Amino acid sequence: MGIETLRQMLAEATDRLKDAGIETARYDARLLFAEACDTSPRDIDKALLMGDGFEASDRQLADFRSMMDRRAAREPLQYIVGHVPFRYLDLQVGPGVFIPRQETEVVVQAGIDWLTREGLYAPKVVDLCAGSGAIGLSIVTEVRGAEVWAVEKYPETLAWTKRNAKLVAGNDPAAGYNYHLQAGDATDTTTLAALDDSVDLVVTNPPYVPMSQPPQQPEVRDYDPQAALYGGSADGTLIPEQIVRRSAALLRKGGALVLEHDITQADRMLTYALSNGFSQARTGLDYTSRPRYLFAIK
Repeated sequence: MGIETLRQMLAEATDRLKDAGIETARYDARLLFAEACDTSPRDIDKALLMGDGFEASDRQLADFRSMMDRRAAREPLQYIVGHVPFRYLDLQVGPGVFIPRQETEVVVQAGIDWLTREGLYAPKVVDLCAGSGAIGLSIVTEVRGAEVWAVEKYPETLAWTKRNAKLVAGNDPAAGYNYHLQAGDATDTTTLAALDDSVDLVVTNPPYVPMSQPPQQPEVRDYDPQAALYGGSADGTLIPEQIVRRSAALLRKGGALVLEHDITQADRMLTYALSNGFSQARTGLDYTSRPRYLFAIK
């Protein structure tokens, strides 16, 4: 494929995605082409910059066209390519699992920073509402010696958690040994009951979207699992409040909870935590300085 043909094809693909209302059209088009060609966007950019030709087979071009059709229909980019970067991991995702977001990386970091400050080198950590496994798998791989218990309720989602846990264990057997996945309801008092009053840290991204404020992005509204989105009430705090209570029971005295929430829920979650088993609470900010998570000490 000549360089001008490549430029024209990518320009047309970008315009098509722009017409579909996708703000990251240029990035998405290059990433999809790179995925179809089993290469990296950097290699595509290098070819464009250097004016070199680029080899792409008929099968790869057909795959690219198929991917473009899906993206133009507003299917999430991560579902199309089948994976998503999260901190130091590359997680598999697809229909039935919530796509990890960058703001959750901040939530994980808050938990790891607390473990470091406390000097806990073999902490007991719980990830409630595990989803893809992003939170628990990040902690068990980044905090050597941490033992992590993760809970996921929905079978279709649990299949993705298991898949990612297996991938991590294959690359890092010690982390895999210290990661324990349980099928169950994170809000149920019997879930992980044997750990009550002994856990050092709970880090969780529960469903919290207010049911009165459904997301406008088709990628979120139409593809993310509804059970992973909505917090069970008009203001979205019903399930997060249940998670606060369950976390209070799991944690030892002095243990910490880091719970991601909607930017509209900060004050309510602070008040609720202080009224339900926690002695200290504050709100943490995300990358854009929005109130993103509850940090509470039992």
